[in-house]
Amino acid sequence: MAGKNINWRSNRRKSTRHIASIRETIEDIREIDNFENHADHAQSLLTRLKSKQRKSIIQSALTAHLQDEDLKPYQAELIKMQRHLEKTDRKAIILFDGRDAAGKGGTIRRVTRYMNEKHYRIVALGKPSNIQRTELHMKRYIEQFPHAGEMVLFDRSWYNRAMVEQVMGFCSKPQYRQFMNRVNDYEKSFISDGTTQLLKLYFSVSRKEQLRRFERRKNDPLRQWKLSEVDLQAQDMWDQFTEAKYKLLKKTHTPENPWFIIRSDNKHLARLETIKLILNQIKYRGRARLLDFKLNPDIVIPGDQELKNMEAQLAQKGAFKE
Repeated sequence: MAGKNINWRSNRRKSTRHIASIRETIEDIREIDNFENHADHAQSLLTRLKSKQRKSIIQSALTAHLQDEDLKPYQAELIKMQRHLEKTDRKAIILFDGRDAAGKGGTIRRVTRYMNEKHYRIVALGKPSNIQRTELHMKRYIEQFPHAGEMVLFDRSWYNRAMVEQVMGFCSKPQYRQFMNRVNDYEKSFISDGTTQLLKLYFSVSRKEQLRRFERRKNDPLRQWKLSEVDLQAQDMWDQFTEAKYKLLKKTHTPENPWFIIRSDNKHLARLETIKLILNQIKYRGRARLLDFKLNPDIVIPGDQELKNMEAQLAQKGAFKE
């Protein structure tokens, strides 16, 4: 651990010197007032920087730009889908569940980035109050359900009971069993009106990548707020969370309300494929004919296929690989 801290401090000092050098160059260039436009200004800045600095900036900027451009045609389709929901008084509920640091929040932000804020809500419920603990577990989630023409995206859902609460001991065993025995019936009732669609997404990140993201959160003051007590124990309790995932899929992946697993080690691909999945699952008019909506099978895995994969691992090695 001490070695990691030394490496982090060394990298932080290098980064600080790198940023300071760029700032000094910018200040020097600001004194020159004969630039005709921002392009001239940017070109002058790049020529003043060292080769490594130029390469780093250009590579980072181009990657971010290209990734944004990849998403935009599909984000435009999401706007069409949203308008269709509004015009037809339909409702959509999308659950974003899965491992800590699996990229749920970042994906939600890309999904909703250009959508009409009047017709969607992002719901991320905190710990239940003392009163809520005495009520039906599903009640506080149902209270957040969409109105006609609206979409609600849950950043963690009622399945917290089957994952975090169960693994961490935040609920009793009878509470867990009761939830698992009833949740499928609840979900059938949610869509029984014929106008509501439920989409369940489980974000799956590898153990190595999860640790890397935790370390980044720990060392970055802009991300430290994301690091919770559950996060700090997630690596030590990896196998327990994997077992909980297996039980979750085994019991609650149904033909009416299936699960989809999103492999999210590559954040950009996870975001792109999630948007495509939503567009494939929620039907709407005006779909772009020339846009490729085919899903990447290495990123999006149907819940029943994931179950087969996990059971094959268990049979071959006596343990789950994930």
